[in-house]
Amino acid sequence: MRLSTEFIAGVIAGGILGWMFDHYLGTKPWGMIVLLMLGFATGIYNVMRVSGSLPRAPTKNRDP
Repeated sequence: MRLSTEFIAGVIAGGILGWMFDHYLGTKPWGMIVLLMLGFATGIYNVMRVSGSLPRAPTKNRDP
C-alpha cells in the first residue's frame, strides 16, 4: 500500500504543480506535460528508494 501511495503522490504533485505553472504563466499545456513527467519519474524514484532497490548513500564515519 505504501509503494502505490508513494508513486501516486509523485504523479499528483507533478500534475498540480504543472497546472499551477500553466495557470499563472499561461504556458498551456507545456508546464503540465513537463511537470507530470517529472512527477512520474519522482514517483518511480520514491518507489525504488522505499523498496530498497537503490543503495544507500555513503556516510562519513564520525568516530575519532
